[in-house]
Amino acid sequence: MSPYRRLFEHGFARVDPERAHHLGFRAVRAGRPVLARLPVTGAEPVTAMGLRFPHRFGLAAGFDKNAVGIDALGALGFGHVEVGTVTALAQPGNPQPRLFRLVADRAVVNRMGFNNDGAEAVAQRLAARGRRRRVAGAPVLGVNIGKSKVVPDDDEFAVLADYATSARLLAPHADYLVVNVSSPNTPGLRNLQAVERLQPLLEHVRRIADEATLDDRGAPVPLLVKIAPDLADDDVLAVADLALAIGLDGVIATNTTISRAGLRSHPQQIEEIGAGGLSGAPLTERAETVMRLLRDRVGPDLTLVGVGGISTADDARRRLAAGADLLQAYTAFIYEGPLWPRRVVAGM
Repeated sequence: MSPYRRLFEHGFARVDPERAHHLGFRAVRAGRPVLARLPVTGAEPVTAMGLRFPHRFGLAAGFDKNAVGIDALGALGFGHVEVGTVTALAQPGNPQPRLFRLVADRAVVNRMGFNNDGAEAVAQRLAARGRRRRVAGAPVLGVNIGKSKVVPDDDEFAVLADYATSARLLAPHADYLVVNVSSPNTPGLRNLQAVERLQPLLEHVRRIADEATLDDRGAPVPLLVKIAPDLADDDVLAVADLALAIGLDGVIATNTTISRAGLRSHPQQIEEIGAGGLSGAPLTERAETVMRLLRDRVGPDLTLVGVGGISTADDARRRLAAGADLLQAYTAFIYEGPLWPRRVVAGM
């Protein structure tokens, strides 16, 4: 048993998951000077969306919601870090408790509800980071934006305006921008995955992001959409067709699931936890299936980011074989500890 696994089972596993997250993240930030000196072996640079990534493996959105530890997370060995989900309006998220471990399944259930400091505060933080000299080996930065909870999903004008605010403020600081329409924890959000709702949203965000960045960059910030594993296969294919039709730069597949099928954890524990998005090992099979559907539909050129149930180097290799260009993970980080990203990259 690794030292971290022993620490997790006899320490972190007994601490409230959200508190453990904050303690662990604080330790990562404090340890950045030491972590940055450790080599990341096996890293092979790759180009996607016109960006050069140190390697294919990154950290999914949800861990660093407020962009407070990007370079510390890069020092752990992640080649890219996706911050957020950030909303136009600051919001506290759902009532606690809202984060739960299913240890028997190597999984997590969350109903955080996009708790974050809001787009203006995060933009100021990213601007300050940009004014400082970038640390050597800084990760590629993705910014994930979502709908503010108070904005009704059936008010299209309000939804477009809400996402536009985030895009306008955050696109200038992002290496790539992600539209999140797939979290199960904001009421009505997943309704925006229907292509008749999704197309005008993505086209509007594209216009706003271009207006905010083209004068400085000379090239548009890459734009991706993140989809749920719970979409029917035909709906996955419809999103793929839409991505090609409007010139999207990529698709991230997949977010958390509302399914509880096939879990090993005791049914009473699952029932007591209640609603929320499930992440971790149980997503592996469906996330791979969605990736294969997407790649078969879009061909070789569109960037696909595989996320969901990637815990080991073998998982990573299988997701790449299924068609992913880049990979992201999060939940296994909780169970495997700070050296886990390096192990996955070395094993790939």
